[in-house]
Amino acid sequence: MSTRRMVQLHLGLALFGLSVALMVRANLGLASWDVLHQGLARSTGLPIGWVINGVGLLVLLLWIPLRQRPGYGTVANVIVVGIVAQGALAVLPAPHHLATRVGLLASAIVVNGIATGLYVGAGLGPGPRDGLMTGLAARGHSITVVRTSIEVGVLAAGWLLGGTVGIGTLLFAVTIGPLVHYFLPKFAVSKGDSHATPQRDHRQYPPRTGGRRHRAVVRHGRA
Repeated sequence: MSTRRMVQLHLGLALFGLSVALMVRANLGLASWDVLHQGLARSTGLPIGWVINGVGLLVLLLWIPLRQRPGYGTVANVIVVGIVAQGALAVLPAPHHLATRVGLLASAIVVNGIATGLYVGAGLGPGPRDGLMTGLAARGHSITVVRTSIEVGVLAAGWLLGGTVGIGTLLFAVTIGPLVHYFLPKFAVSKGDSHATPQRDHRQYPPRTGGRRHRAVVRHGRA
C-alpha cells in the first residue's frame, strides 16, 4: 500500500464523516443509511457516531456467509467515519435559519461526493454497506433489486425509529450518483502508482459504467 493511497483513503473517510455531521446539523433529511443510524441513536440513546461504526461492523459480519473479503479500506471505514462524524457534531452548532441549513445540506452532499471519490479511488476496499450489496448481487441477484431493497428497507426502518426523512433525503438520492461519477475518475489511482497524476484504473473501474461494482458504488454513494 502506497503512502498516496493511504493518505487519500483516510482523507476520504474523514470527509465522509464530516458530510454526515453536516447533514445531521442541516436537519433537512439524511441519506437512507444515516436515517437508520439516527433512528437507532435516538432509540438507544447512544451517540450517532458509535451507531455508525456499530452498524458498519454488523454489516461487515454479513460478508462472511457471502464470502466477501474486506480490504484495509473496509476496516478503516468501520472505524474512521463514525469517529469523525461524532467529533464534527461536537463542534458544529445547530443552525436555525433555513438559508444556513440549506447551505449545510448542499455542502454535505458535495463533500460526500468528493469523499466517496477519494476513498473508493484509493482502491483499498469498498465500504461495508457497498460490499454487502455487491456481495448479494454476485450471488445472482439483480444489483438494481438488491440496492433498491436495501435502501428502502433501511430508510423505512430508520424512519420508524425516528430518523429524519426530508427534502435532503431526496436531494442526496438524486445527486450523489452524478457527483461520484464525476469525482471518482479524478481520484482513482492506478495500482502501484503512488506519485503520478490520478487516473482511472481500468482493471478496477472499466471505461463503461456498466460494471456491477462500479455502477453500484456510483449510484449508492454510501460508505
